[in-house]
Amino acid sequence: MADTLSPPFLVALNLTRRCNLNCAHCYLDAGTRESDNSGELTTAEVMALLDDIAALSDETMVVFTGGEPLLRADLTELVTHAAGLGLMAVLGSNGLGLNDRRAAALQAAGLMGAGISLDSLDAARHDEFRGLPGSWAQAMAAFDACRRNGLRFQIHFSVTDDNAHELDDMIAFARDVGAFVLNVFFLVCTGRGEKVTNISVDTYERVMRRLTEASRQETEIMIRAKCAPHFKRMAWELDPDWPITSAHGYEAGGCLAGTRYCRITPTGGVTACPYIEEEVGSVRDNGFADIWRDAPQFKALRQPVLQGRCGVCEYGKICGGCRARPLARDGQLMGEDFLCAYEPKGGPVIQPLGASCGDDAEALSWTPEAEAWLARIPSFIRRFVRQRAESHVRASSGSEVTGEVMAELAKVARGRLGSGPPISGRAEQ
Repeated sequence: MADTLSPPFLVALNLTRRCNLNCAHCYLDAGTRESDNSGELTTAEVMALLDDIAALSDETMVVFTGGEPLLRADLTELVTHAAGLGLMAVLGSNGLGLNDRRAAALQAAGLMGAGISLDSLDAARHDEFRGLPGSWAQAMAAFDACRRNGLRFQIHFSVTDDNAHELDDMIAFARDVGAFVLNVFFLVCTGRGEKVTNISVDTYERVMRRLTEASRQETEIMIRAKCAPHFKRMAWELDPDWPITSAHGYEAGGCLAGTRYCRITPTGGVTACPYIEEEVGSVRDNGFADIWRDAPQFKALRQPVLQGRCGVCEYGKICGGCRARPLARDGQLMGEDFLCAYEPKGGPVIQPLGASCGDDAEALSWTPEAEAWLARIPSFIRRFVRQRAESHVRASSGSEVTGEVMAELAKVARGRLGSGPPISGRAEQ
């Protein structure tokens, strides 16, 4: 298993519980700036963890988040170390403190992007949700600082019943302000978020439909649904040939917890995702690779035995529902995702890309020209591009990936901006 298990696509590092906001929905129930930082992984410990992650794969995206990661004095040093290992380092921030000096230093250190939270275009509504007057204005200043210093940024919009009506305006704003990605998050009620009215099934379905359409149509920015596996189903319903579906190898949507994604807490605990709070191990006690490979909960998530509608749904393998929601509400990791309104129709199960190839599939060769194409692609999506290219060649009964194949796939991708993955900043908020 150690030889065949895929490394994580994404690792979120909660560097600190400290925060300069008091957001109503915080899954970490983060504290204030003055909170005790004892117990946090030290600079040396985080660097050793990054070494372990890179030893598994340099095609992993590492999200430095919190709390508020800008409160860590060693953040630039950590970004430099991650980038030097070939990892894709990104930041998840509320924007407070992301001024010209910090943006320039982080960009020079190798940070590939920053995700900045914005929950409303109404300043008062955003400030109320974030628990600090003036936080909206500081988020706007952070966007400006990123633009001035050549640091790509994305907007993180957490949807509830109270702000769902702003979706179209938020898409237009993200486009106008120069964001690279708009990530739309659907909360799971854990941490401080247990006190937040989340979103109704009807609103969720309506927002997801609109998100799917917008992601398909948008040509200037990428639009993504986060913690919303049903996006895969809706994408398939809209266009089965759209490369954003997992049947074509793309990892957006779907529940990544424990399969291609995990979270490290400020004190070194490892969890499947930020909303699944049970720690499966600690990097202070065991190597990251051992935890990733051997944690029983992760093994269960990789071979899920789903229950309820999820267990009989034809989209079970490309969606599978959110595992954190039924766990948080009912204590059932494999339970039915109750935010999904879809009723299974008894059709054949849709198989993800590569499922029919098996472990015995004949290996394909790559020409030097094709390898050169692949080398120019950001490391964190290289494996998916490789997978898609080989699937394309196999479907044509070929045996070799050539430069012409890569050029053809690149042409398709350029025509469908929405088919590429985001530079993901704050993966969990």
